[in-house]
Amino acid sequence: MIKHIVMWKFKENQEETMNQFLQGLNRLKDIIPEIKSMETGVNINPKNEYDAILISEFETMKDLETYKNHPEHVKVSNLCKSIRVDRQAIDYEV
Repeated sequence: MIKHIVMWKFKENQEETMNQFLQGLNRLKDIIPEIKSMETGVNINPKNEYDAILISEFETMKDLETYKNHPEHVKVSNLCKSIRVDRQAIDYEV
């Protein structure tokens, strides 16, 4: 099992668009069968640097790549790229 974790820092005053992005990301669970689990969250601690997180699971790295390259994910990702200032990610095997 592969865990894929991503954190984003968004431009100021982008809360509405950030929420649209996260809703779009969460809809992918019903579209991309390679996603075994997915959860997103919005930071509630103003001392933290990042605004939102994704924690997702895939059976294999190939499944993760399929997800990343899926046209619906690319659409959602492009929205994110238009409002983010930073992104950090890690993938690990469990």
